[in-house]
Amino acid sequence: MRTLISWLPIPADSDFSLHNLPFGIFHTGDGKARAGIAIGDRIVDLATAAEAGLFGKRRFFKKIFEQTTLNEFIALGKPITSRIRRKVQEWLTQPAAPENASRLLADRRKASMLLPIGVGNYTDFYSSIEHATNVGKMFRPDNPLLPNWRWLPVGYHGRASSIVVSGTSMRRPWGQIIPQGRETPVYAPTQQLDFELEMAFVIGKNSELGQPIPIDKADEYIFGLLLFNDWSARDIQRWEYVPLGPFLGKNFGSSVSPWIVPLEALKPFRVKGPKQTPAPLEYLQQKGRQQYDIDLEVAITPGNSGQETVISRSNTRYLYWSMAQQLAHHTVNGCNVQVGDLMASGTISGPIPGSYGSLLEMTLGGKEPILLPGGISRAFLEDGDILTLRGRAEKDGVRIGFGEVTGWISK
Repeated sequence: MRTLISWLPIPADSDFSLHNLPFGIFHTGDGKARAGIAIGDRIVDLATAAEAGLFGKRRFFKKIFEQTTLNEFIALGKPITSRIRRKVQEWLTQPAAPENASRLLADRRKASMLLPIGVGNYTDFYSSIEHATNVGKMFRPDNPLLPNWRWLPVGYHGRASSIVVSGTSMRRPWGQIIPQGRETPVYAPTQQLDFELEMAFVIGKNSELGQPIPIDKADEYIFGLLLFNDWSARDIQRWEYVPLGPFLGKNFGSSVSPWIVPLEALKPFRVKGPKQTPAPLEYLQQKGRQQYDIDLEVAITPGNSGQETVISRSNTRYLYWSMAQQLAHHTVNGCNVQVGDLMASGTISGPIPGSYGSLLEMTLGGKEPILLPGGISRAFLEDGDILTLRGRAEKDGVRIGFGEVTGWISK
């Protein structure tokens, strides 16, 4: 990767380098939502940049960037979205600060971030073989993986309306649970509130109803990635999931990071995924490097402590099923996708303790609580706890980060 130098001071440890330039929606207290690109501790205000003529077609792009979501911008297609990103990169790498620099830049630390897209549809997959095996062992010790798991990316259609941006509190959900020692359910707040460490991709191009997306064309339909926390109520989920799968144990909320990292920024971090045995059916067979080397971590700050502790470190390269395979399978029956649709990976767990992507796995279903500083323990999340997911890819001195997605538990 070529070296890029900016007139703008960018902290060396910033997630938002010149090689990244992710897109988001923000406001600065004036209530006017607009599109921006993160760079270091600043945000390039794309609406103001458009008004200044940075992209040509001033009125057209100013209107696009004054929308409250990125959907219309993404729908313009990758040739245009990539050109906008390149123009911003060129503006940031001039020999000296442009005269309009202060007008085009906002302080990211003082900005409020909004949900970057209007999510029309949301699908959650189950693509980590380590996670599927760990969970399966709790219920089927002799046969943890169901017969279909190695043949297709298992998934379910989730609830788009309850997807929220990082920094939003999550109310402890109520539902039907079966307390220990009882055979019939009671209506009560969940006692087994959990997180799931996931990565999600954003659809950037509409497909036609009845037309599958070939696996070698999947990248054309994926705009970018963001961090995803699929909050889960395990006791509600356990009682309800047979025979149709997740429902109230999942649909009460999911949290996403505010910045969408474009797929093109992640190209240097593509790697081969795990060997798939048996070989997938032809429509799921892929070539080349289809996974990404992105380091992930989970941190918890107990409500009765205030001290953050990292409890898991994982990596997207562990995923058995790739994003391309997920999208190809999702559409093989003719299901169409639309700009702004969100597809999450499912829990990303690694092969060893310390790399698991949920408390369900870490604590063996709550039987072995994790220990935190100050003599605090957690089997599942408690009221007041703050949960933070982070992700970054680093290679040859270049860092591409996702920022973080944070949420806290309220009654």
